[in-house]
Amino acid sequence: MTKPIEVRNPRTGKYDYVIIPPPPKLLAQQCNRIRRAQVSWQQIGIEGRIEALQQWKQVILSGREQLTEALINDTGRLSISILEIDSFLSSIDRWCGLAPQLLQEFAKNTAIPFIALQQTSVPYPLVAVISPWNFPLLLSTMDTIPALLAGCAVIVKPSEIAPRFVAPLMTALNTVPKLRDVLTFVEGAGQTGAALIENVDLVCFTGSVETGRRVAEAAAKNFIPAFLELGGKDPAIVLESANLELATSAILWGSVVNTGQSCLSIERIYVAESIFEKFYHQLVAKASRLQLAYPTIESGEIGPIIAENQAAIINEHLQDAASKGAVIHCGGKVEELGGGWWCRPTVLTEVDHSMEVMTEETFGPIMPVMPFSTVEEAVHLANDSIYGLSAAVFAKSEELALEVAQQIDAGAISINDAALTAIMHEGEKNAFKFSGMGGSGMGATALKRFMRKKSFLIKTNSIKDPWWFNHQE
Repeated sequence: MTKPIEVRNPRTGKYDYVIIPPPPKLLAQQCNRIRRAQVSWQQIGIEGRIEALQQWKQVILSGREQLTEALINDTGRLSISILEIDSFLSSIDRWCGLAPQLLQEFAKNTAIPFIALQQTSVPYPLVAVISPWNFPLLLSTMDTIPALLAGCAVIVKPSEIAPRFVAPLMTALNTVPKLRDVLTFVEGAGQTGAALIENVDLVCFTGSVETGRRVAEAAAKNFIPAFLELGGKDPAIVLESANLELATSAILWGSVVNTGQSCLSIERIYVAESIFEKFYHQLVAKASRLQLAYPTIESGEIGPIIAENQAAIINEHLQDAASKGAVIHCGGKVEELGGGWWCRPTVLTEVDHSMEVMTEETFGPIMPVMPFSTVEEAVHLANDSIYGLSAAVFAKSEELALEVAQQIDAGAISINDAALTAIMHEGEKNAFKFSGMGGSGMGATALKRFMRKKSFLIKTNSIKDPWWFNHQE
């Protein structure tokens, strides 16, 4: 029998919510049920699938307050929770607009001598989405919406650290029978995710490199595709000609939004020597003005650290840096306030790549700043990482910034801004190195990941015998 899992509130530190993972046998039955329903879901066509998703969206809108409250309890933050819901709802409209044309492009007919070639694509019957805790709603639905529109059934396992948002989603889902039959959410931890992979045809995972590796190995064992969006240690390069007012504001936002709890956060900053002092002084001044969202959720911009074990990692990185000579200019520690864990925006200098804060994913509002003497050195430092998710380059000339960006081993690089890939969904990208495997779930062609190509080769009436008849020795 599976044990209940108590869920911690990130603002209060209290364990005030309980989830009960399904036993493996029950999970397998759920998978079989929605796999059977997928046949009808595929047959109703794209217009029927769009109608069902739009109905779900309207019900969610009518109960938006409950979803907002659940997300706030999951994450301890207000403005980002509101933004997350807005982004989720707009993604339904966006994919409903894109899907008909994309699906139409998959069907092709070609005539070659003696053979008519018809090509189509069919959806993978059952897709698993295993998502993390930092943007629990958005990242659990990022792959779910296009997969559903492709004609797949989907089963989602969100993080056990932030599962409260599932209840209002399921309440809304239960009012749309066609969609309810092919979409469900299951609650549980790693064991539930592992059991899920044993029962599906394709898996999308967003999370850590360590867990992503296990997901990839399990998927390979079962001969199913795995799309992995993993960790990042995103660099920013600030060239001598950069607009410092712009660069410091953009990098600050890219580093501390959602308390730095994003794989797309700027986590290391390389600045030309000639402007290094001026840059970090400006960054410190701006960072110091930001306040914690405590004691009330409206008190400031910086929310709590959602996962308790992440607070320990942030603290470890800061202590390691300080012990090796780093200078902390603001922030610099993880605090316990009201039972929650908090970290003020932190700027460090005198850092190097011997420190964990420059090489390991910190996932907090931490900004280590390091000078460089040549562009070649900056590129080398940016690429000196096992990660390659995204990056940023700042320069007066877009041409120069692009020239540098082209040398960085990362899938999405913002020019004169930071973390643009979080709000710009049109660009296709691939993660480099250990930051992931497979294409991005954001661009328009992401829907293709959920389709398998199929060809029909038809002998025409223009030839009587099989094509090989006259070619026998």
